[in-house]
Amino acid sequence: MSIEFFLDGKAVVAQAGQTIMDVAKANGINIPGLCGEKRISKTTSCFVCVVKDKKTGKFLPSCSAMPTAGQDIDVTGADVLEMRRTALNLLLSEHNGDCEAPCTVACPAHAAVEEYVRAAANGDFKGALAIIKERIPMPITVGRVCPRFCEKQCRRNVNGEPVAINEFKRLAADVCYDSYMEDLPELTGRKVAVIGGGPAGLAAAYYLRLKGIQTVIFEQMPKAGGMTRYGIPEYRLPKNLLDKEIAHFEKMGIGFSFGKTLGKDIQLDELQKQFDAVIVAIGCWQASGMRCEGEELATPGIDFLRNVIENDCQAPNPGKVLVVGGGNTAMDCLRTSIRLGSPDVTCIYRRTEAEMPAEKIEIHEAKEEGVNFQFLTAPVKLEKRDGKLVLTCQQMVLGEPDASGRRKPVPQVGSEFEITADTVIAAIGQKTAAPAGIPVDRYGCLAVGDDRVSAGNRIYGAGDCVSGAATVVEALASGRQAAMAVARDLLDIPVETENPINVSRGKWQDLTLDELVVLRDDLSTDPREKLAYIPLEERKNSFKEVCATMTADQLTKEGKRCIECSCSDKHDCKLRQFSGDAGCKTDAYSGMRQSASYDVRHPEIIQDRGKCIKCGVCVKICKEVVNKSLLSLQKRGFASCIGTAFDQGLPLSCKECGECINACPTGALAWRKKR
Repeated sequence: MSIEFFLDGKAVVAQAGQTIMDVAKANGINIPGLCGEKRISKTTSCFVCVVKDKKTGKFLPSCSAMPTAGQDIDVTGADVLEMRRTALNLLLSEHNGDCEAPCTVACPAHAAVEEYVRAAANGDFKGALAIIKERIPMPITVGRVCPRFCEKQCRRNVNGEPVAINEFKRLAADVCYDSYMEDLPELTGRKVAVIGGGPAGLAAAYYLRLKGIQTVIFEQMPKAGGMTRYGIPEYRLPKNLLDKEIAHFEKMGIGFSFGKTLGKDIQLDELQKQFDAVIVAIGCWQASGMRCEGEELATPGIDFLRNVIENDCQAPNPGKVLVVGGGNTAMDCLRTSIRLGSPDVTCIYRRTEAEMPAEKIEIHEAKEEGVNFQFLTAPVKLEKRDGKLVLTCQQMVLGEPDASGRRKPVPQVGSEFEITADTVIAAIGQKTAAPAGIPVDRYGCLAVGDDRVSAGNRIYGAGDCVSGAATVVEALASGRQAAMAVARDLLDIPVETENPINVSRGKWQDLTLDELVVLRDDLSTDPREKLAYIPLEERKNSFKEVCATMTADQLTKEGKRCIECSCSDKHDCKLRQFSGDAGCKTDAYSGMRQSASYDVRHPEIIQDRGKCIKCGVCVKICKEVVNKSLLSLQKRGFASCIGTAFDQGLPLSCKECGECINACPTGALAWRKKR
């Protein structure tokens, strides 16, 4: 017997026994649902699959509701979608887990940190490198100079130091880079010009080649690398290693044209005629001044570093040095001055050490090498007297927080004093020098909207010239984003987007180790492995790389310190997928969440009750498919949970089955060892 009814105004036919969801699927309409499973009896617990009977105004669970003749069902109306969104938001409000590991969330490139750490720790360096290069195409460089956003959010900070994540990138690249090559698709015939051979431009060219698009990088300098070559000292990034890394781009077929400055040697309109699109990634090469009288007498920090690098670290002794600034460029200038033989190197910074934007490790190493720091000091005037530079400074006190969130330094009246030096270096910041004809915002950065510098003209922006001076890994992420936008427009390839839903257990500062899931029996409580530094005197008197790459044995030990706190179901979790599709928010409803609770008594299986949505699918799978009755819904109300009779735990025989794990829509039941 068949039944005719309507789905979104379209006449459809249902056969005996079919639900509304069955008929919708047969007609190409996918209705989301978390508790439906064809092998078990109807559950009807999540209400994510609701539809609306237009005649009665009632909402029905489509996974169990049978259609009636002439029924008019609304599947995709606004109120139906809102009802599903409400159901999903309510489930998220009680969900307690980590969809993605905090390290990956913190990484500007969203590299799969947990996965490459696991691969390298198991000795699979080539596999680790492949995972890394999905998002970080310059692992040799990033493995040495990254400020380690990931490590700052590592959950091991709860009870000690973070996992040495950056070292996994560094070793995987050092071991496998010479023999590694991506699977390159055939070229599509499309060509793109990339202006700028720094990290953003290189990344853009890299990801375009992976989409079959030919690129030519136009670079103003004699060699590629941008600030990684001309702004990062040799002791942090040896240039022979950077050469090896950039040679890989040439092996991929990416073209380079050096000595080409935009607006001088090459013109934007000419490139537009020759190429299908243009990506502008010209960086931030214009130094900011000290904003005081006589600032023109100071040497810009990036010019100082560039001069040393271009002269193969053979620049003259700068004498007594004052460096004004507190960022990583300032640290590079300070430590470079030490290596050039300066007998007296001082950092002038207007806030306290706690507010310095430089990485803590950079500050620490600068102090080890003999750099002096003078905090709460700001320049007022720079002048030249008797062949020396005289910097007039004033002492500061910290006032109220400014727009950056840091307390604003306020001058102390009558506190001015003078410091004499041979060299004064201004390492205040950098900005973009955009050629005429390219629109910029009020900060002088390229004005990019909807991925393009200007709508409809196939000109795109990437890197520091868009964001302002940032880090290498942020530039790589920006270059990838630009490449994906170009691929979308030229090849009609959808831009890959991150899943907008990421449930988190919270910041590590608010947690204890007991509140974090332990997915491995061999979780190490050992301290973080230490880097092997060259002797201090050698550091101070040469430009040799300051420390060696960690060994494979060290990283095997480090890998055992990783909690592996991302969800094993993160790539196919239905709750996450449907919530993202519906535009849900993890904080739509506030209130108490289920506390973290794990059953780890079984050697192969873990039950994470914080992730359980109590759909009951596992209970019915065990009873109706496996013919066991090991699981049941226990307790009542908010405290209800899935458990075993008399809380005995799952029997050892369950390791041969795994049906409940396969059916769980949220990863609340999972194999202890991630697969």
